[in-house]
Amino acid sequence: MVWNAGPAPRYLGILNLTPDSFSDGGRYFALEDALVQARRLVEAGASILDLGAESTRPGAAYVSPEAEWQRIAPVLARLRTELPGIPLSLDTRHASTARLALANGVSIMNDVAGLRDPAMLALAVESGCDVIAMRNRMEGKTFVMPSYDDPSPCTAETAIGELREVRDRLLAAGIPRERILLDLGFGFGTSYLEDLAMWECLPTLPDRLDWPAEAFCIAISRKRFLSRMAGTPELPPNQRDGLTAQAHRSAMSLGYRVFRTHALPSA
Repeated sequence: MVWNAGPAPRYLGILNLTPDSFSDGGRYFALEDALVQARRLVEAGASILDLGAESTRPGAAYVSPEAEWQRIAPVLARLRTELPGIPLSLDTRHASTARLALANGVSIMNDVAGLRDPAMLALAVESGCDVIAMRNRMEGKTFVMPSYDDPSPCTAETAIGELREVRDRLLAAGIPRERILLDLGFGFGTSYLEDLAMWECLPTLPDRLDWPAEAFCIAISRKRFLSRMAGTPELPPNQRDGLTAQAHRSAMSLGYRVFRTHALPSA
């Protein structure tokens, strides 16, 4: 499994092949721009590249599997020849897209829908690929995104319960534990106070879920949670890399070591 490689942190470099992602939408939509960014991430220390062709920011438009694959296919073909030693992850919730990608060199399926689609779950079992599964809140194909400013007091209990459901769904399907990373899903259906409660429970989360810290994927890169926690809510996403690196260091001190990120500490 590509993340079982000793105690050093493992970084999944985010490669957004979208025109509308919250952080860098459109910057790497063109093929050559995407390849330049892929090389930059690898040179900075990313050991895995995570390709995504559908934005999941609040209010983002739904992308069909056909359109998604049209965005991914040319980049994937070039990466296989130009960066052949780098494992590739695909950020998708569509089984048809994932199947094509797995047949074309991708080895990790990163599903923000937590493999709740039976077809995605069956594909993960059948293919033997590694899996990143995220906790989320959805209605049909749409992510539920209430006001992030909701002042209602809350705890992390609901989100932890949702993450437990994701874990149990994958294990019940027969996917071995060593092939699974769990993603807490910061910002997906949660308010700032709920995200903060999740962050503050990181020290106890492995025991509460019976899941080792190194088997979580911490995906908080450039998210608004970081700027609000720092008291700088107006800070734009592309200026949050310092906050991201600081948060990663805090999580590392607790034993977490897999991070999905737009920029690496050395970049």
